Amino acid sequence: MSNQTEKISASRLKAIIGGTIGNLVEWYDWYAYSAFALYFSASFFPASNTTAQLLNTAGVFALGFLMRPIGGWLFGRLADKKGRKVSMTWSVLLMSFGSLLITFTPTYSQIGIAAPVILLLARMLQGLSVGGEYGVSATYLSEMASKNRRGFYSSFQYVTLIGGQLVALGIQIILQKLLLTDQQLHQWGWRIPFAIGAILSVVALYLRSNLHETPSFESQRNTSKTKKGSISELLKHPKAVLTVVGLTLGGTLAFYTYTTYMQKFLVNTVQLTKEQSTNISFVSLLLFAMLQPLLGGLSDKIGRRPLLIGFGLLGVLFTVPLLQALSQTSSIWIAFFLIMAALVIVSGYTSINAIVKAELFPAEVRALGVGLPYGLTVAVFGGSAEYIALWLKKIGHENYFYWYITGCIAISLMVYLTMKDTKHTSRINEDAN
Repeated sequence: MSNQTEKISASRLKAIIGGTIGNLVEWYDWYAYSAFALYFSASFFPASNTTAQLLNTAGVFALGFLMRPIGGWLFGRLADKKGRKVSMTWSVLLMSFGSLLITFTPTYSQIGIAAPVILLLARMLQGLSVGGEYGVSATYLSEMASKNRRGFYSSFQYVTLIGGQLVALGIQIILQKLLLTDQQLHQWGWRIPFAIGAILSVVALYLRSNLHETPSFESQRNTSKTKKGSISELLKHPKAVLTVVGLTLGGTLAFYTYTTYMQKFLVNTVQLTKEQSTNISFVSLLLFAMLQPLLGGLSDKIGRRPLLIGFGLLGVLFTVPLLQALSQTSSIWIAFFLIMAALVIVSGYTSINAIVKAELFPAEVRALGVGLPYGLTVAVFGGSAEYIALWLKKIGHENYFYWYITGCIAISLMVYLTMKDTKHTSRINEDAN
């Protein structure tokens, strides 16, 4: 009996590792855009004002997010009907194509308005891909994990999600310090990370083609096909859908503020150099990634809800003071510790949000239930974070953005306080019955 248990555990662990590596590659491709926007923005949106260039680039970033709910629906439906493995394989293939487009797109000076149009098209394809990736990978990791370790193993979704940012920043540091000059990075060096992303996507495609399907999906193969992955079936769970929206709202805005936007904030507001901004972002994100399994494992012991409430309370109390202090500091070390304090708070959300969402839905609509409402919420609040922050800065009211984040976290806190702890009401427990 013990040998059989070990065999199952080893098989699940292998599947989780395979799934997370593919997830890392997908998110690397997605975040390479944000990490290198400081270098390629002038190539696609010529302007004399740096903030205006970043504003246009952030606009494309936000439009890419609009594709995420469509991706959540498309790939979620595919995952619930045909399998988690099939859906994850197709999503990484689409991401590879988007990265290739960005790699070879000519600049504005070469082809005019067609350049930002192609950039937008590539970003929309990537948005479609990553929109499907979140819901399906969250479902896959949650279903492959053992009952008493779901929080721990599903937390690796955000380890690899953050890892994608780290790889992008790591490549940026190597290019900045060892291989290219600042002028070369602005002229053509920014294309390198997108070419790397396209190659890595092919590797991820191979890994995902060899994954095992989850027991939860196998257990409902005989369920009517009309029920699997359908909007009508999903709407039979309105409370779960609204819970996903509510618990995501504040968390996703805080996450994108302190990760993808923070690099630009440090350069544009704090007035640090691009290299200093990259270094701070890299180290803080590395520590942030290490926090995820620690808190994910803690949720297996004390429940999911205490961590969410902790994030909500601390986020409401400290978002404005932290960002206000950060905007006024001139010290690299103070900036680093302020960002780390914010990321520790955000970890209460990021470490467990994937498993909480997966535990809300039955297997036949789980990938769709996680991906679609999450994608809609992220498109509206996460994808617009950079654009709203830069626009408010441009009109001279940057501090309004700090209160905007606080308000959104407060709304999520109300959801955390009223929802049940999914550790004790998990729908995943019903799959084998």
